[in-house]
Amino acid sequence: MDTPAELGEFLRTRRARLRPEDVGLISYGARRRVPGLRREELSQLAGVSVAYYTRLEQGQSNNASEGVLDALAAALRLTEDEHKHLRNLARPGRARRRPAERPESARPGTRQLIAAMRDVPVVVLDRRFDVLAWNPLGHALTAGHLDARSPDRPADRPNLQRLLFLDPHTRELYPRWDEEARRAVASLRLAAGQYADDRRLAELIGELTMKSPEFAALWSRHPVNGCTFGAKAFHHPTIGPLDLSFEMLQVPDDSGHRMLMYSAGPGSSSEAALRLLGTITRTEQPTAPRDPRTVKLTTGGDRHPESR
Repeated sequence: MDTPAELGEFLRTRRARLRPEDVGLISYGARRRVPGLRREELSQLAGVSVAYYTRLEQGQSNNASEGVLDALAAALRLTEDEHKHLRNLARPGRARRRPAERPESARPGTRQLIAAMRDVPVVVLDRRFDVLAWNPLGHALTAGHLDARSPDRPADRPNLQRLLFLDPHTRELYPRWDEEARRAVASLRLAAGQYADDRRLAELIGELTMKSPEFAALWSRHPVNGCTFGAKAFHHPTIGPLDLSFEMLQVPDDSGHRMLMYSAGPGSSSEAALRLLGTITRTEQPTAPRDPRTVKLTTGGDRHPESR
């Protein structure tokens, strides 16, 4: 991804959403050629020179100080996630590691944990929103039409963003699809700024931009939001409507893996429906997710490749 160009686009979209009167400036009712604040007005608010801000917006400066970035964030009234995104774009070489090329997998301990959470739908994601693992209830809720073992196969591993925009079954799962799409793009924008050198992430964004006009339109607005908790509406093909809360929890290591977990309000119809789905799932899928790094030997028994 072209980080300098991304920085300029981000700054322009945030300038465009503010009016002079929003930030205490007098516009005198003059006709404005562009929406939002002018560069001169933003520079005045942030306390930086117009020339310096222009270089930033044109991607010609990659050494902006923390003070300048903080001042711009305050002037633009950025959220915490947007402020973080601004830092990632303005300082692309800072605290960033190159992702490993080998296929990723969820840790055995993570798999063991989600398998034990029989009554809670859980999906384990990497930073690209690839599904690394899910427990039976997580699979049944979010992608029951797919093979439950597909996360174990890197070649055709499900990706939540790709499913949302390109898979008709997944689209039907969300009665408020537009809301879900906006949330998904905002999360992907934040990841793209954080992992600007991730080739596969860039390829995913390019694919979605080419194949989904709706994604392309949302992406051009440069939304940024971590979307780590909230509520989602489902219309499940087996159990009908559900209103669930979700939490996105970071796995405590440097992998970038996250656990997406869903729950229903106590005593609600959604709780009863989720319990029913769990009963159906336990009947149809009695096995727990396995570790793809485990190899079945012809002599019997499982063991890891490293122990050969």
